[in-house]
Amino acid sequence: MVNENWEPKMKGVLDILPEEIVDFEEQVARFQAGDWNPNDFMAFRLRQGIYGQRQPDSQMIRVKAPYGGITAEQMDTLGEFAEKYTPLKKGHVTTRENFQFHHVPLADTPAIMRLIGDVGLSTREACGNTVRNVTGCPMAGVCENEPFDVTPYAAAYARYFVRHPFTQSLPRKFKTSFSDCEADCAISGIHDMGFIPKIVDGEKGFEMITGGGTSIMPRIGQTLFDFVPMEEYLKVTEAVIRIFHQTDELRKNRMKARIKFYIDRIGIEEFRSQVEHELKKDWANKSFDPTALLFIEDESQLAPDLDGNYRAGSEPAFEDWCESNVRAQRQSGYNVASIKLPLGDVKSDQFHSIANISRKYSGGRMRLTHQQNIALRWVPDRALYEVWMKLEELGLGDSGVHEISDVVSCPGTDSCKLGITSSMGLGNSISKMISEMDTSDQHIKNMHIKMSGCPNGCGQHHVADIGFHGAAAKGPGGQIPAYEVFVGGSFDNGDTRIGQRVKTKVPAKKVPEALGKILNHYKDFRENDEQFKDFVVRMGPESFEPLLSEYKEIPDLNRESLDMYMDWTKTVKYQVERGEGECAV
Repeated sequence: MVNENWEPKMKGVLDILPEEIVDFEEQVARFQAGDWNPNDFMAFRLRQGIYGQRQPDSQMIRVKAPYGGITAEQMDTLGEFAEKYTPLKKGHVTTRENFQFHHVPLADTPAIMRLIGDVGLSTREACGNTVRNVTGCPMAGVCENEPFDVTPYAAAYARYFVRHPFTQSLPRKFKTSFSDCEADCAISGIHDMGFIPKIVDGEKGFEMITGGGTSIMPRIGQTLFDFVPMEEYLKVTEAVIRIFHQTDELRKNRMKARIKFYIDRIGIEEFRSQVEHELKKDWANKSFDPTALLFIEDESQLAPDLDGNYRAGSEPAFEDWCESNVRAQRQSGYNVASIKLPLGDVKSDQFHSIANISRKYSGGRMRLTHQQNIALRWVPDRALYEVWMKLEELGLGDSGVHEISDVVSCPGTDSCKLGITSSMGLGNSISKMISEMDTSDQHIKNMHIKMSGCPNGCGQHHVADIGFHGAAAKGPGGQIPAYEVFVGGSFDNGDTRIGQRVKTKVPAKKVPEALGKILNHYKDFRENDEQFKDFVVRMGPESFEPLLSEYKEIPDLNRESLDMYMDWTKTVKYQVERGEGECAV
């Protein structure tokens, strides 16, 4: 029985409850003493953001960053976390704008919760069948095209639904995004609930989009309401979540329990009718004005002096970096400068260095992005060269943010129980390939390459120009690691499309070669300024099948072909080892 009179509590962006950590510590001890049913404990720890890995006795810790917001102090603490508690001495930025840390013993997790809690960071409901981290656009508050800054309202949403009684055991997870303008940089279309800000007759509010998602049966979300006033966006979302919570039919098959399946079956018109009916019930009569929940922080008060004494300079690599990694803010003289992280990874010492750069050049504030990068805000024009030089010293001065070289990957078999292939290994190989190829063709440069280690789509491969997800293929000598290929996806400028599958599996070790063939095919047969996604629509995904047909024949296992029977970064013959995933627990 849920508490209908529940009200949220808060201290920071998300409230940190010391007693909750004490309880978690006690429950960990109980579990390790054999007093908890493993499945019940799993559901409990997932709500605390602690996720089991494929390696025995290892946990992945997922740290939420609502709307992607991170401070310099928090970065320092995360660097301490990586150095002290992770054997690989690194963290990983995800496409959901979380930080993940891998290979952590369960016994260490309460101490980690206290460490990050002291700087206002939480793992609460970062996993499990809950409302997950709320993602946002790194330009929110500084974009020249935004109707208003969505940051305070994204934070209010995160505050309202964390620990909410209807979000503790949903049929499946519930993902949310807040974009800052009609360009929809946060990709509303692939979320359970997406918000695009609008002002109608002088009143702030949102277009609300629901029913999107990738993974099995990818769907683009549909507009639930064209405009919902600011005083009601939490109420309307709660109505959606209440309906989702009550759909017992979804609980019968957790693999098909996302809200997109329900909306796809009954249609958006019927679902809208159900939401309108839910809004007439007694629970909806109270005020849902978000004012008391808003997270208000005037970053401009922390911004560096525009006339500061900064080192000046100019060279080709810096100019390239400015062209791809820097966007001017609507606040004259300031910029958002993005740090291109290799496949989202940050080393423990880099956490501290980025924190120091942020303190000096961006007011100690930054945002994580769904491209697995970090965006420094409020960087003065005159400081850009000095910032780039500092990043170069860290090995993070590469240009190419949001371009073809900005490759995205989930962790794959490096840690995930559901992983089929080493997507990170493939990501590194493709990144190396792209760094060595000519990308002066602007249409090639503007493409996006993404990969996931399984069909679930944590690497968002469905919306890439060219996407890959891990699969297994059968050869004469046994299984080989392979990838399904998707072409024509999109997520730029409000045009969200799901890529179409090419009906040919490609052996993992041949994917870079296959990628080259696809790019050459596009260059040879496109019309004028035709973008790749439109090229795919005109040509059809079947036009790519002859290019990849040679990969259908798997050679016999021998010394010459052994490499094809091993995955990237691996030294043993491939065999699918897929555990029971925890996402649907």
